[in-house]
Amino acid sequence: MLDPAMQQQLKTYLANLREPIELVATLAEGDPNSMKTRDLLEDIAALHPMVSAAFDGTASRAPSFLIRRASDHDAAVTFAGLPMGHEFTSLVLALLWAGGHPPKVDAEVIDTIRGLDGAFEFEMYFSLSCQNCPDVVQALALMAIHNPRISATLIEGGAFKDEVDSRQVMAVPSIFLNGEPFANGRMEVAEILAKLDSGAGDKAAAKIAAKEPFEVLVIGGGPAGASAAIYTARKGFRTGVAAERFGGQLLDTMGVENLPSVTYTEGPKLAAQLEAHVGDYDIDVINLQRAEKLIPAAREGGYHEIVLANGASLKARSLIVTTGARWRQLGVPGEDKYRNKGVAYCPHCDGPLFKGKRVAVIGGGNSGVEAAIDLANIVGHVTLVEFDSKLRADEVLQAKLRSMSNVDIITSAKTTEMTGDGEKVNGLTYQDTGSGEEHHVELDGVFIQIGLVPNTEWLRDSGLELTKFGEIAINDRAATNIPGIFAAGDVTTVPYKQIVIAMGEGSKAGLTAFDYLIRTEPVEEIAQAFQAA
Repeated sequence: MLDPAMQQQLKTYLANLREPIELVATLAEGDPNSMKTRDLLEDIAALHPMVSAAFDGTASRAPSFLIRRASDHDAAVTFAGLPMGHEFTSLVLALLWAGGHPPKVDAEVIDTIRGLDGAFEFEMYFSLSCQNCPDVVQALALMAIHNPRISATLIEGGAFKDEVDSRQVMAVPSIFLNGEPFANGRMEVAEILAKLDSGAGDKAAAKIAAKEPFEVLVIGGGPAGASAAIYTARKGFRTGVAAERFGGQLLDTMGVENLPSVTYTEGPKLAAQLEAHVGDYDIDVINLQRAEKLIPAAREGGYHEIVLANGASLKARSLIVTTGARWRQLGVPGEDKYRNKGVAYCPHCDGPLFKGKRVAVIGGGNSGVEAAIDLANIVGHVTLVEFDSKLRADEVLQAKLRSMSNVDIITSAKTTEMTGDGEKVNGLTYQDTGSGEEHHVELDGVFIQIGLVPNTEWLRDSGLELTKFGEIAINDRAATNIPGIFAAGDVTTVPYKQIVIAMGEGSKAGLTAFDYLIRTEPVEEIAQAFQAA
């Protein structure tokens, strides 16, 4: 099951085991996936004497297997289906954690996990092509292994299609708790704990409120934010990063092939490398925090204030705003109602859930056409719907799309509604922009790919200059109209929203902030010194 390179890699990791672990599989005779599961577990067991494999499990799902600590059967997690692809790292971590290897998380997080009281039975569905799923898989595995009152079954949706259909799982990652829907979408362990522990938000707010003002505070943790923080930290300034999710849009990006010197990488991997690079410096990363209000300094050299969603606030002499952008919504009836019930925005994540079915892609730019091409290799049929009279994607992509036999292209089409049966999508309605005639297309899913919208709603009453499109207006040095506040990346007016450009703009903003700080007197510190004298 594992090729020689993967076996060697896994053998190296398993050398970190501190305690014996047991792999207990439940298999179905004659089932190809069960045979692959047996091969996988036998391969793993052969790599280290502390690992044993048994095939006498009695779980309700087959194939599935339990990873448990031999000395403590409550330290366990279950995988249903094969955790390969993006989830191979999750499998490795589960093996190590069950074997007593300490996780690379704060001790405070482990204490919170262990302190949860009650019975928590998690079931989580993932797809092997989903780059957002590993964080959730790993968070639940960590929780199950460190709290005997928590169980976690991590299910590869493609191996349990009937179950996925019966539970109407139409987007991954999808989490159920004690049999009821709990959450959809990418989540880190701290977010899951916050939903379970009602006091977690207050604790986080109190911790943030106690922080001293920064010299530089970066708002946003994508490529622009990470680059800005690295540059200001290297200049010796006390730097903080407050981010809703470190990595930003990178976490939703599958393949990256246009970053000079890097032939190919994937968004989550690049995000992890950026986070590691930031971690090499004395940068205070405050993750999972959403900015809600900007209060500019009363005078130049004073402290700007950022109010967070949890009520806490952070202050800094200079700010670099890098809050990026998000998928643009159509804003038509049914879109919100059927989100994650057939309406999706990530073809890589959710495409496998529509295998053999009929879907639509809305958007004729590069993103839309690429999504349609990818989906056409998975689903039964793709209908591409574009508002313009022609597609706007690169010609090479259009040629590839038109060569596919299971794709229809509809142009001059204004989508007016996502229709459904009350529980899931069953089609869309569009209007022919030439004739005005309305048409309905029966579908099982709709993927929306119509571009991005900047994350600047929280800045509208701040005095910061925004364009009619909501972008932050900056000059050629990444400065805004307010002294001491800079901006970079997709949230700004800089043309061409690309990773490499965001990195460059973030670096530029960091250097401009440095220049501002060394030329500006810190008025609060001067006032305090004067009062003390």
